[in-house]
Amino acid sequence: MAIYATEITSETDPSDSPLHQRLLKAYVIARDLVGGNVLEVGCGEGRGIGLMLDKSASFTAIDKIGEAISKLRAAYPSAIFIDAFIPPFKSIEDNSIDTLVSFQVIEHIDDDLGFLKEIHRVLRPGGKAMLTTPNRTYTLSRNPWHVREYTGSELLALAGKVFSNCRMQGIGGNEKVMTYYEQNKKSVRRITRFDVLDLQHRLPAALLKIPYEILNRLNRKKLQSGDGNLVSSIRHEDYLFQDDYENALDLFLTVTK
Repeated sequence: MAIYATEITSETDPSDSPLHQRLLKAYVIARDLVGGNVLEVGCGEGRGIGLMLDKSASFTAIDKIGEAISKLRAAYPSAIFIDAFIPPFKSIEDNSIDTLVSFQVIEHIDDDLGFLKEIHRVLRPGGKAMLTTPNRTYTLSRNPWHVREYTGSELLALAGKVFSNCRMQGIGGNEKVMTYYEQNKKSVRRITRFDVLDLQHRLPAALLKIPYEILNRLNRKKLQSGDGNLVSSIRHEDYLFQDDYENALDLFLTVTK
């Protein structure tokens, strides 16, 4: 059974490559920052585990996709994988984690404040967590898999209710990345102009998931075929780690206990 969807970006579908490289960038950044006992919350298919494993004294990952967890256990026998819904973080003891990463997860969590409290619970004093999530300012349409999205100031305010030490940065892009973004924006607007009743924001998320998946996949395929080698040429190096989070595609939050 294939578990890939446009929301669970494939590493092998060429039309997904720009987003895969964007998501990979967070792990490239984290690779030089993780250490000690590392926990990844929401590991998916393990896009970044290979980058972080040899930097970790121990590595544990949690995800609700049982099929992915089974494959990761076979691929990385030295790591611990937990099949569970979150929060809470089952089997993770208080004050036991030195570094926690959770990329593109918090936007899926109903109780986002409780999620941050769980992060605080499991971190050791002085431990840090790194989270990414889409910057709502740059979102092109409603994503029915997301409970909510944030601006940088909104996420900082939320994190500040739990952590006294918070830093917000972002992942942006160079000219090549932003050319792709602008092409994507124009293409999405051509589709959403027919939504004269604004149903994407008025209908329940459950009713939007199938049309979102179909239209999103068609749109990515169209972008791949429409502009030479732009899609295939974008690499994680084209995404930029920057302090200007307001003008970033993704927010990159670091909190320290």
